[in-house]
Amino acid sequence: MRKLSVILFILLFSISAFSQSVKFGIKAGAESSTTPKYIPVGGTSNWHIEAIKNASWGFHGGVFTRVNIFSFYVQPEVVFVSTSFDYEVGPASLISSSARETKSQIFNRLSVPVLFGVKFGPMRLNAGPAVDIQLGTPKDLIADPNFSDMYKSAIWGYQAGFGFDILRKLTFDARYADSLGGKFGDAVTIGNQSFKLDQSQKSFLLSIGIMF
Repeated sequence: MRKLSVILFILLFSISAFSQSVKFGIKAGAESSTTPKYIPVGGTSNWHIEAIKNASWGFHGGVFTRVNIFSFYVQPEVVFVSTSFDYEVGPASLISSSARETKSQIFNRLSVPVLFGVKFGPMRLNAGPAVDIQLGTPKDLIADPNFSDMYKSAIWGYQAGFGFDILRKLTFDARYADSLGGKFGDAVTIGNQSFKLDQSQKSFLLSIGIMF
């Protein structure tokens, strides 16, 4: 009977300790992503593609798990992200921007970062790898069947930033994110024209979450 009591005590203590060290949560926030002012076009292209703004605000939301190990923690996340950009598109011979057509591209992706962090009281520092999985294909800016080939289905990158917690329930984060390679690949050929691309999207993320 005494052994059973000891086993039950250890089991209850382990469950309590595990529940304290592992937290689940939901989060949401805003994200500012950048895009090059011009989409570089090689060769003798007749197209002019210019971003109206270098940065655009979008939103994100998802779930996360935080595993606490003393003053350190590991936090994997699964987050849906949506951003959009507006471009002026038209023949390169058109000098006036008012003669070009305005087109928008919406990028929907699933971001899966795994962050490794350290805690200083309520403050936190973290960094880690992240993979962005493209959901669907953005609208083509040029009417060419090969244009969608410039978009990669998965992009490896990283996130790094800081945050703080309130009452062990509310969590706030600010992060910088970037890709490890070119966003759309090194180059794409459309007809006889070569598009040399290096469009890594750099992002700044602000989020608020709640832990259970």
